[in-house]
Amino acid sequence: MTSVNHRRKRLKVLPRKPVQSYIPHSATIDSPSSTYTVDLKSVNGNRKTRPLRKRRKPRGLMLSLPLYLLRLMILAVGMSAIAGTALTFVKPGQFLGIAFGESSDKSNSTPLTPSSPPAKNNRSATTADKPTRELLPLKQKLEKISAAYPKLKPQAYFIDLDNGAYVDFNAQKPLAAASTIKIPILVAFLQAVDTGKVLLDDSLVMSADVKATGSGDMQYLGDGKKYSALQTADKMMIISDNSATNMLIKHLGGKDKLNQQFKNWGMTKTQINNPLPDLEGTNQTSPQDLVFLLQKISQGDLLSMQSRDRLFHIMRQTKTRTLLPQGLEKEAIIAHKTGDIGKILGDAGIIDIPNGKRYVGAIFVERPHNDPKGRELIQKMSRSAYQHFKWYLPRPKTSAQS
Repeated sequence: MTSVNHRRKRLKVLPRKPVQSYIPHSATIDSPSSTYTVDLKSVNGNRKTRPLRKRRKPRGLMLSLPLYLLRLMILAVGMSAIAGTALTFVKPGQFLGIAFGESSDKSNSTPLTPSSPPAKNNRSATTADKPTRELLPLKQKLEKISAAYPKLKPQAYFIDLDNGAYVDFNAQKPLAAASTIKIPILVAFLQAVDTGKVLLDDSLVMSADVKATGSGDMQYLGDGKKYSALQTADKMMIISDNSATNMLIKHLGGKDKLNQQFKNWGMTKTQINNPLPDLEGTNQTSPQDLVFLLQKISQGDLLSMQSRDRLFHIMRQTKTRTLLPQGLEKEAIIAHKTGDIGKILGDAGIIDIPNGKRYVGAIFVERPHNDPKGRELIQKMSRSAYQHFKWYLPRPKTSAQS
């Protein structure tokens, strides 16, 4: 037994059956001195053996590829998160500036602070910012219409906001502004709101020194009645209330201060000389002045975008629609203000054509007192201008289209 334990044993195992899992019942151990038979059944006991596992087939390409892509996507998301976290501690602009030769010294730069806000609407001039060429065919049409009304003296100015094409029909001559003077007053009011000098809910009080006859109903609602500044501006424009206009002139600092603002805007022919209703026609303007003012507003100058939208909203509600609107299609949109003191009749506004074009126009007529032909003349000129701007030239191509 000792020699058997210290020498190598050779184990002979009965061969397996080829298909079934098989455990031999006995095995023979040979040694130089003896031969031993071992009962393997007693060793294994009655334990059942597991069947052999089938070998897994390799995945196909169609199954493996989506899995690989999914793993790559997970990896990419993880890398992005790490990179984003790193960039919160790094200013890439510094490295980009150095790469393009920019100095990293910011000692000469002025930081933006609440006490020094960035300038608004400081745009460089574009083609549509100023007149480019006169539309002589349209001017000839207006001359032909005017010739049919020898007792009337019309003045008109139109400009296409897409390309600066314009028509000047005796438009630079100053004349009585009537209620169109309320357009620059509204702009001055909204500009004061933008700068914080006036609040929309400021309380304005009706008093004897601002009460006016003529259009509007505030004159009948009693002294001492209070109105918000926005409510007053709405009445001034929508129903052309003269008392509301005088209240705003007073609230904005008086006519001299407003006249200086008008000049600063380039309105050289526009001036307030007397409170409304001004039936004598001392307050003056010109069609060109009003068109240039509305052009600036449309292009984002003078007012913030919020105040510009408010101005459009107010002026589109003008109740009197017997002048410029009568020459437009039903689908056209106009923000405008009329004026009428008997001998002078006028209207100025911004017109949006359904095809996307926009133009600004102003027409005034000096006429025999309350002559209805003045209204008829403005309507015909408005219709001729609208059709011309709609069809004379397609809208400018964009750089991509070119």
